[in-house]
Amino acid sequence: MGIMKADKTLPTNRLIFEIRRDPAAVQRFRTDIESVMTAYGLSEEEKKALRTADIQKLGDLGVHPYFLPQVARLFKGGGYNHNTSDAALLYAEKMGLEARNS
Repeated sequence: MGIMKADKTLPTNRLIFEIRRDPAAVQRFRTDIESVMTAYGLSEEEKKALRTADIQKLGDLGVHPYFLPQVARLFKGGGYNHNTSDAALLYAEKMGLEARNS
């Protein structure tokens, strides 16, 4: 996992890049993740990792490191980012990190 291992051709990278700032697209992702993943042409391995928010696996598959926290925000929102936000806690949990209270 790292910037040098990011796969620019990975469909998950395009999915995250395109939908993360479009509230309507995020809502579609949350309500019908299967059709969104199919529309972007994700592999079964990518789909499984995204369904379960397996952020480490997504990184191993080649998701750009910048997009990994964005995955947590797709599932948990990102309007109030802080170390104890739902998105930050999900990211910390999936990455095996300890959440901080500041």
